[in-house]
Amino acid sequence: MSAKKATQKSARSTTATGTTSQGFTDAERAAMKARARELKAEERANRDRAEGERDLLAAIAAMKGSDRAMAKRLHAIVRASAPDLWPKTWYGMPAYAKDGKVVCFFKSAAKFNSRYATLGFEEAANLDEGAMWPTSFALKELTAADEARIGALVKRAVS
Repeated sequence: MSAKKATQKSARSTTATGTTSQGFTDAERAAMKARARELKAEERANRDRAEGERDLLAAIAAMKGSDRAMAKRLHAIVRASAPDLWPKTWYGMPAYAKDGKVVCFFKSAAKFNSRYATLGFEEAANLDEGAMWPTSFALKELTAADEARIGALVKRAVS
């Protein structure tokens, strides 16, 4: 066997541990297909705000229990605090964008089997504070004080 064929065969048939690779799992394939569908929907949502809002509300409706309640409340807070942000989905999560770039998002606890939900901010958010600042917050419930803080953060993020 030539050196080229031996190299091609070893790269294709084994992993670093010496076991044979089986490719992507069913869950990984499903996630890739969902992301491809979402990218197409995102392209439409970038042109039509109502479509983005429809997708976001559908993502919230698909959540269960406290995740759904928090996502609904966060949606209301973001709309009130930064009405210019465009609602959309981002990796299946409710998100809000400015100039096509995600500013903030909500990640439900159930999506990743986590003990808490997350409110996160992306690089487009203007939250810089010195050399270090938080970019995500764990949420187990929303109090009135939390809601006020989130509203202020969202306003600052789009300033």
